[in-house]
Amino acid sequence: MNHPVSDPIGPEHTVLILLAAGRSERFGDVGSKLDEEFLGRPLGLHVAVALEGVPFMERLAITNRATLDYTVYGFTQLHNDDPGEGMSRSVRLGVERAREIGARAVMVALADMPRVTATHILRIFDAADGAGSVVASSDGSEAMPPVLFGADHFDFLASLTGETGAKGLVAGGRHVITSPAELIDVDTAEDLARLRALIHAPEALTRVGARRLG
Repeated sequence: MNHPVSDPIGPEHTVLILLAAGRSERFGDVGSKLDEEFLGRPLGLHVAVALEGVPFMERLAITNRATLDYTVYGFTQLHNDDPGEGMSRSVRLGVERAREIGARAVMVALADMPRVTATHILRIFDAADGAGSVVASSDGSEAMPPVLFGADHFDFLASLTGETGAKGLVAGGRHVITSPAELIDVDTAEDLARLRALIHAPEALTRVGARRLG
């Protein structure tokens, strides 16, 4: 389905693609880092809970090793049977479904970013202006997920391979700046330990403090 450039993009026109199929190779032999406890619930569920109130057209969780049940939070759970291909395989699965139901956009989010808020997601939608939109998150220096892609980019997303993904496209899009603390992603056990420490030291949750995770 082709959408005119002027078609508005809101959550109700958008499929949320939550990437939760990573192999957790840098985290150690734990099965999946997303199952690790953080603030009383599994790490990988925080984004799902935070975005419950955002009225997405459909929610997809692309999973592999995690034992989490995303269906409780309104998601359709799709299995990525080849996570070794990188996150591009997960994105392709989500885009295929978005096309099937006539979505105007997809929102790609990572399950290992537990501090993302609904407020930030809605600001991303506010910055979108049609089917050609690419609106990414930024900590003020780097563009990163969550990212909104209008339908004009579905063909490109469906052609992705490996881990490089859409970095060039994202870098050239619009960027919505938020606190680096909101965009922390957890790749290693040390990252998670430092994030727990930061949460209990609010004065550290500044632009400088958050970057100490890197």
